[in-house]
Formats: sequence, structure tokens, C-alpha cells
Amino acid sequence: MRRHKDTHHSNHERWLISYADFITLLFAFFVVMYATSKADQKKQAEAAASINSAFRSLGLFQSASTKETQSAMDSTGSLPSSQDSAVTPMNVVMGDEMLAPPEVQQDFERIKRHLEGLLSNQIARHVVSLRIGREGLIISLREAGFYDSGSAVPHPSSISTLGQIADALRATPYDIRIEGHTDNIPIHTEQFDSNWELSTARATHMARIFIVGHQFTPVRLSASGYAEFHPATTNETAEGRAQNRRVDIIVIPRVTQHTPAVHVPAAKPADIAASIPAPTATAQAAPKPLP
Repeated sequence: MRRHKDTHHSNHERWLISYADFITLLFAFFVVMYATSKADQKKQAEAAASINSAFRSLGLFQSASTKETQSAMDSTGSLPSSQDSAVTPMNVVMGDEMLAPPEVQQDFERIKRHLEGLLSNQIARHVVSLRIGREGLIISLREAGFYDSGSAVPHPSSISTLGQIADALRATPYDIRIEGHTDNIPIHTEQFDSNWELSTARATHMARIFIVGHQFTPVRLSASGYAEFHPATTNETAEGRAQNRRVDIIVIPRVTQHTPAVHVPAAKPADIAASIPAPTATAQAAPKPLP
């Protein structure tokens, strides 16, 4: 009896098993990656909303921005794109837009227009400039129109201009920060050893004019000197250095809570000038302290 040999047929489709396993693992990998990315977006949105809410409580972010961000997060779980949202926490912080509610921004625009009308001649002569930035309304007084070189006492002829600015700001409820700035040319005189002293003296002297001459509540005011380290433009040219020698009066979008705004008649320019002691040899050696 003849035996039949068993014939073994090779299976050419066994690779499909490995391929199916690979596809399954690849699918699982991308599902995990997608789920992780969605979780990260949700955490990012929650963190951004928390930061936005904290700054809104300080009056820095617009209320509409918070509502838009929150509604977008609730519906999609992620932050809106820059095309869909006019204001997001990132572009508010990085831009030059004033960080304040819309009603405060409108009030600042009104104050700016009022000052532009009062100071049209000074603006035309480029000794005063006005702009609204992140910090608030910035009234920049150039040295050429208000000071002699190396002096912290304003020209008597500029007292009326300062009075117009003070009268316009006194009736507002906002805080005022006065900043002194210089160019990068070193200074060393009997009165000022450096630009630090000069810039600080100009700021504090201006604060004194507001308090003594225009009855500002002192709690509304602050003064600081930055020397040459916060230039408005380049110090490489004479025109640039002239722009950097300035005193900035900044109206801050924060309402004073300690004391209501004082509404009193403005003092006469002659009375204000009389209240400012004239610089003497003794004063140059040892500046008289502010009251």
C-alpha cells in the first residue's frame, strides 16, 4: 500500500495579523495623543480665565473680554482664536492698549480731547504731547518748553500751562503719577550729582506745584525719577535727546478710594509762582525739602 505524502501549503496572508495589530496600536496611540491635547487646552483655558478674572477684579481687563473668553471656553473647552476675539489676555498684556474698562477708556478719551483743546498752542509748538497708552493718559512736557537745562524749577512763563493741566485733572477721580526723564548726557553740578537727582527733583517739584498751587490731595500723587533709562526715543541724535528730556504726567486708570476728589478754585498763576521758592545759592548747595 502506497503512502500519500502530506503536502504543506504555506500561508501567504499571515502578515495581515501583524499589520492589523500595528494599525490597532497606531490608532490607540493617536487617540491617547488627541485626548491629552484636549486636556491641555482645557487646562490652559481654565488658567487663562482665572488670570483674566483676577486682573478684571483690579480693573485691568475689559468685562466684555472676560465674558467672551468664558463663553467660548464653556462651548468649546478652548480659548478663542485671535480672529474670533477682539481682546484676549495675551494681546492685552503685550499690546499698547490701556488696561481699563471701556467706560474708563471713554473718560480718558474725553479728558484727552479737553486737554488738546486747552493746549493746542503748546502741542503745535511740540513742547507738549498727549497720548493714551497701557498705563493711562500720558501728558509729556518737553524740557524746551518748561525748564532751563539742568534746572528742576519750571519757567515762570509755563506756570499758566501747568495750571490748565492741573485744573483739568483736579476734577477727575484718578491718581496721578509724575515721572522725570533725562537724556544720556551725564550731569554733575553743585545741585545735582547725576541725572537721577535731576529727574527726581523735577518730578517731586512738579508734585509740589500740584499740591501747593492747585490743592491736589497728596494721596492722589506719586513722583519718580528715571534718569536716562526710560527713553521715549533714541539718544543718538540731538532731536531724540530733546524728546527724552521731559516730565510725564500720567493719569492712571485707578480711582482714588482714600479721599474724594477735591473741587476748589484754581489759584492764580502769580500766587503759584510766589509759593515756589526761587533757587538761591543756599538752595543749590542743599535743596529745601518738600513740605
